[in-house]
Amino acid sequence: MFKLTQYFSTKATPQSQPISGSTQIPNSAGGYTWSVDDWVRLDRFLILGSEGGTYYISEQKLSIDNAEALVRCLAADGPRVIARIVEISEAGRAPKNDPSIFALALAAKLGDDATRKAAYAALPKVCRIGTHLMHFAEYAQAFGGWGRGMRKAVAGWFNARPANELALQLVKYQARDGWSTRDLLRLAHPRAASPSHDRLFAWVTKGALPEGAAADPALSLLVAKDALARLSQPREAANVIRTHRVPREAVPTELLNHAEVWDALLADMPMTAMIRNLATMTRVGLLTPGANATKNVVARLGDNTRLAKARVHPVAVLAALLTYKSGRGARGSSTWSPIAQIVDALDGAFYATFKSVEPSGKRMLLALDVSGSMSWGTVAGVPGLTPRVGSAAMSLVTAATEREHTIVGFSTNLVPLTISPRQRLDDVVAAIDRVPMGGTDCAQPMIWAQQHKVDVDTFVVYTDNETWAGSVHPAQALRAYRQARGIPAKLVVVGMTSNGFTIADPNDAGMLDVVGFDTATPPVISDFARA
Repeated sequence: MFKLTQYFSTKATPQSQPISGSTQIPNSAGGYTWSVDDWVRLDRFLILGSEGGTYYISEQKLSIDNAEALVRCLAADGPRVIARIVEISEAGRAPKNDPSIFALALAAKLGDDATRKAAYAALPKVCRIGTHLMHFAEYAQAFGGWGRGMRKAVAGWFNARPANELALQLVKYQARDGWSTRDLLRLAHPRAASPSHDRLFAWVTKGALPEGAAADPALSLLVAKDALARLSQPREAANVIRTHRVPREAVPTELLNHAEVWDALLADMPMTAMIRNLATMTRVGLLTPGANATKNVVARLGDNTRLAKARVHPVAVLAALLTYKSGRGARGSSTWSPIAQIVDALDGAFYATFKSVEPSGKRMLLALDVSGSMSWGTVAGVPGLTPRVGSAAMSLVTAATEREHTIVGFSTNLVPLTISPRQRLDDVVAAIDRVPMGGTDCAQPMIWAQQHKVDVDTFVVYTDNETWAGSVHPAQALRAYRQARGIPAKLVVVGMTSNGFTIADPNDAGMLDVVGFDTATPPVISDFARA
């Protein structure tokens, strides 16, 4: 008998061919997957961005593709796009706010009347600090000039803040991206909301303390900054910093080489700034084993409420952990001796920055795509944080919650991984980076579980969806597993890049797409597994 099924089968189709009757499309690697809809892609872009591109897609093409999907979403329902931007940005679900700011600027310039109105109304919610506002101005400039709506929104950003809060913004964020607060005020020309606002605007535009500044409590930070510029003694500078709660950005560079000055800064240092400056504070000698400052830092990193309020994203913690543990800066020649207590505290803070998760109680197979394409590009532009490394860190959050879990790595073959959330995160990341790479076959987790008679309720696959190397599609392998084991197993696909592909069959209710490094992803995985 001539076996036609060796060439055509609905149960086992090579990944280099589409499943018959499906809506699969070619992915960037030459395999066939499904296309995610524009709304899913919008989420991927807002959370993961397109910085660095992927192994198969250049940064330029990935950015253009995501922008075009954004434009289509705006045409379909602009206010819905704005609501999604605000939701993701305000909740701190993305490693960087830049994609949300870009999307908001594009909506403000290219949307219809209702969309533009909603975009400008959302400006203070998405652009919460001066840097964000200057990013917005740079993006908006590329889509059009400064119309009435833009001027009114930017002017409102300045005037809506109490004068003392605005003073902090003006001191900390004076220039970014080729823009300055002086540029923004000149273009928006706001009418000052109060005499204090008027003095602040005068300070920005003229570069000197205005008349009456010393007697205006709202301008005390500006007066302190002016005083610091004339000081050379660390003790005197530290006293000014403590008295007026001066931020690091207002301190002259030469004073930032002294532990005494950093000790004064640490007292009121925001959480994100503290995490970013751990290496510097160690290098100058403020953070040492057993020191009060070290105990202070460790306590703050262990304060879950403080982490949540500061919108600290797990990627920021992971980046700090990898850099701090290395003892060497990614740029420059700075070195320091890492303190074990701080490394441990960063490890704990990483898990705490994800939303709380209720265990599903289900048997989970956490499958990490360790193929070559996952080692290319970066998550949110963080040096060294590839999708491959990021997927390992991401999986440990679920592993720390779910008692019945197995972790495996796969490319063209699959290997069980002896990693655990009881290990320190930086050691796990290093272990994953040593796993041999190969082509991509996202069907491997289901094939392996069936062959080894492993009972799995939910497969969680962390991947870029650029699968191509297998003789059967992942969706087909899942259905074969269900039939062979008699288990209605589910599949969660955690997308680690912002491309437009997925291995999840959109017509199968037992498959779900989620976005990698979204702080809301672990509870979504748990809820889906439990349902």
